[in-house]
Amino acid sequence: MNRILNSRIVKTTAIAAAVMGVAGVAQAREQLRIVGSSTIYPFASYVVEEFGATTDYQTPVIESTGSGGGLKLFCEGVGEDTPDITNASRRIKTSEFERCQQNGVTDITEAVIGYDGIAFAESSSNEPIDLSREQIFLALAAKVPQDGKLVDNPYQKWSDIDPSLPDREISVYGPPTTSGTRDAFEELVMEAASEDMSAYGGDGYTDIRSDGAYIDAGENDNLIVKRLAEDTKAFGIFGYSFLEENTDTLIGASIDGVAPTPDAISSGEYPVSRSLFFYIKNQHAESVPAMYEYANLFMTEKMIGPMGYLKGLGLIPLPEEMRSEQRQAVESQEKLELADLK
Repeated sequence: MNRILNSRIVKTTAIAAAVMGVAGVAQAREQLRIVGSSTIYPFASYVVEEFGATTDYQTPVIESTGSGGGLKLFCEGVGEDTPDITNASRRIKTSEFERCQQNGVTDITEAVIGYDGIAFAESSSNEPIDLSREQIFLALAAKVPQDGKLVDNPYQKWSDIDPSLPDREISVYGPPTTSGTRDAFEELVMEAASEDMSAYGGDGYTDIRSDGAYIDAGENDNLIVKRLAEDTKAFGIFGYSFLEENTDTLIGASIDGVAPTPDAISSGEYPVSRSLFFYIKNQHAESVPAMYEYANLFMTEKMIGPMGYLKGLGLIPLPEEMRSEQRQAVESQEKLELADLK
């Protein structure tokens, strides 16, 4: 009988522990967890603070991990130790989507929040400059074509590339490989500038030099802004919103004759423009009730509309019809499919 009683005690203790464990998970996951892009971080942080101030939910935890870093964490699986939402300054890659699927993250909603341009900026103590994507490519590529061959990049000054450019050392502060801004820069500048160069065999070339001309400045774009204030002869690569917030100290280079302005970015005339995203892990809906409340707040007109708060921080709004479509996608928890990415 003692054995039976002991068995019941063990079972009762186990059940109680399980109930307490479930309660602990529910309590822990009442706080939304967001990771991802440093470019979207200022926008998402504003929504996070507004959400915490205007709802009964706890203020979400948000980390700036870079787009690639955020998607890596997001795709690790489903459960309390994984993020609920990740921000990305470029679209999820098919390889990342497939990794999500393999790890059980099989129900994802994609939201486009607006547009952004990648600024190639410098201290406002310099004269405004107009650079072509080809000139930027030649300044930063690991290998460049000379006499029909690819050689290690020999250019030390901008004037080495073109005598009309400043007689300044090539020094560019930019994001690391985990950054969506880096991914977009490689695609929209490096690849676009080189795809017609015969020395590369008709393929775009995206390898960036590692001899000190390009300086990996980390995921925090504000640090790049600070470095440009100190190193006035250097350039920096970051999202347009950071240029918008620092027009008293920085100027953006025109690229292929087009200045980085909201109108030029939204129309696509500015050649280094991109869409901004966040991704929702729908399988966390029941255990994280704050998730959709936050996502729906983000997609409201008061946040992403033409008169919204985020426009004041540098977000370029989507056209009205696209905003409506994206809002509906979030509200209906539209499932992203692999075919959508191809």
